Amino acid sequence: MRAAALGAATGARSSAGIAALAFTSRPADAGRIASVLGSRRGRLVAAVMGAGELVADKLPFVPSRLAGPALGGRVVLGGTAAVAQARRDGYEPVLPALVAAVGAVGAAVLFARLRGVAAQRFGSDTPGAFLEDGLAALLGWVGARRPAA
Repeated sequence: MRAAALGAATGARSSAGIAALAFTSRPADAGRIASVLGSRRGRLVAAVMGAGELVADKLPFVPSRLAGPALGGRVVLGGTAAVAQARRDGYEPVLPALVAAVGAVGAAVLFARLRGVAAQRFGSDTPGAFLEDGLAALLGWVGARRPAA
């Protein structure tokens, strides 16, 4: 379930899964990706990427998330976040990576449609974009949290 949440967060905002993992990881964690992301530099980079994406997503000239390169990037980032989370927490990473990749595609399609509905209803997709920001953060937090001990 955590891998699906990381994938869905990444489908909504491409940097959300990685950023959530950065803020729930530590430099001493197992797995190279999680330990790098959990460093001060990793968290700074994740925060800057996330903030940039939050701003850029609201701009009208940003291409669709469903275009080939954008969707492919979400698949790769979602899978990478799930692999890092699985290794950090001591699990085999193959199945989480696949689940997150599928979740990223599904969420990208779903959130694109929801933004379209918001645009029709409100005359702008901005309300949908802000709702999507919140959902991406929540999904990232659920996906990246550490398992109960």
